Amino acid sequence: MLGVRFLCNRTTPTAVYSYTTLAKTMCKELKTRVLRLVPQTANGPTVPNGVKQPDWQEVLETTVTSLKEGQVVAVPTDTIYGLAALAQSSEAVRKVYDIKGRNGQKPLAICVGEIDDIYRFCKVTVPEALLRDLLPGPVTLVLERSEALNSDLNPFTPLVGVRIPNHTFIRRLAQMCGGPLALTSANISSQTSTVAVEEFRDLWPRLAVVVDGGSIGGQTPECRLGSTVIDLSASGRYRVIRPGCALPTTVEILEQKYRLSRETENH
Repeated sequence: MLGVRFLCNRTTPTAVYSYTTLAKTMCKELKTRVLRLVPQTANGPTVPNGVKQPDWQEVLETTVTSLKEGQVVAVPTDTIYGLAALAQSSEAVRKVYDIKGRNGQKPLAICVGEIDDIYRFCKVTVPEALLRDLLPGPVTLVLERSEALNSDLNPFTPLVGVRIPNHTFIRRLAQMCGGPLALTSANISSQTSTVAVEEFRDLWPRLAVVVDGGSIGGQTPECRLGSTVIDLSASGRYRVIRPGCALPTTVEILEQKYRLSRETENH
């Protein structure tokens, strides 16, 4: 069974329990579950002999349960750590803004598990091959939203950014939830993005689950840039909203393969 840490509201240090022991020791003060994903290798899990391997399915099921209860969780992506909630739950979306201290006029992206899911929540006007060339990957594509998306999510804009991170856990999480996740960086607004769970420990008490996937990338500033955000809502052209970590390769695909023109600020 998986190893789980619970963060209490008490002033005592975070305790570490085995999963089987937790059922006997839980109390009402226990709040945040910190679940560790153990990397897999060709020879099995990278854990010492005698240490029980965490089960990804159990971590997924626990995280899905919290999300469906309207809670906010922290998860690893292919770029930085993110805060996630059910995009179709207006209450959960409000919690994300409250936890981050985020300006209500700044939009949240959505995360889905597969390319086909994009067509449910966005009006796609670019070739499907373009989507598949960029996703899954460290890119957020801004498209016109469809009527199926929660009207309380970014009600001030007809557009929405959509992500499919190149990360098995969060993709499977979105699939198991049966709908899009509202996704944003795991940090207080205006603060540095995070590549390890300890870097946003101040947010833990307000989260139902923290999924620890280890350190993401390296410690260079470039590793904290987040996804490259591209607006594809206008026919025949694109606009860079945020350069992020994958701009050169993204631009090459858009311009060389699909002949899109870059929209400038003075367009």
